Amino acid sequence: MDTPTLPHSHVAKHPFGTPTLTFDDRGLLPAVVQDAATGEVLMVAWMNAKALQRTRETGEAWFWSRSRAELWHKGATSGHTMRVREIRVDCDGDALLLKVNPAGPACHTGERSCFYRSLPLSGNSRSAPSEASEYPTGEGGNGMTLDRLFEIIRSRKENPPPGSYTARLFMAGEDEIVKKVGEEAVEVILAVKGQGDERVVAEVADLFYHSLVLLAARGLTLADVEAELERRHASSLSPALRATPPPSPERSSGEGGGG
Repeated sequence: MDTPTLPHSHVAKHPFGTPTLTFDDRGLLPAVVQDAATGEVLMVAWMNAKALQRTRETGEAWFWSRSRAELWHKGATSGHTMRVREIRVDCDGDALLLKVNPAGPACHTGERSCFYRSLPLSGNSRSAPSEASEYPTGEGGNGMTLDRLFEIIRSRKENPPPGSYTARLFMAGEDEIVKKVGEEAVEVILAVKGQGDERVVAEVADLFYHSLVLLAARGLTLADVEAELERRHASSLSPALRATPPPSPERSSGEGGGG
């Protein structure tokens, strides 16, 4: 299937209606793909008019593969499809933002996001990769739970893989982990104060993650936290109810019986 031949900076008003889209000389638009729940950027791909139409019709992400020169249904082979929740158009009409619910890792490497590596800033010898690359999705779908995430974090501690952000946190030590927990707590507050619910969810996810790293660093577990929550729940019962003895058998009103 050929890519439509369009003049450079071709402006096309498609049957989808407004807004108008501006395709490049190859008939393509870049599409940034973002997790609708967390705001995490998952990947960047290309869409032509047909891919966009197919995406709108099916509700799943379709792209144009430049290397294979054909339409590409994301996840058709791996099962890691992307359910599209919203399509946004940038101010110039020459780029798209897809907000999706991914059914698995976005990257062919198995990483949740294609943006799992980073370059150090000028004068900074250490890179600071996104924490999100440490949030893999459970095999076969959206299987991530706090228990599963904690298992992965502990495995990073016991068998640190090269380039793992979690492994680097453990190597940096408890003070660095505590610092990150504090930073993420502040980020949650800032998100609540005007950045929208999606940002709140993303920052709470980061706070949960770093808190779990702290637990693992101290040799604690989720079970320890659950036991504390259970203790608090039990102690929250009304003292009056706890002190009330069971009801005694009802006495006869005759006091000694009839006769």
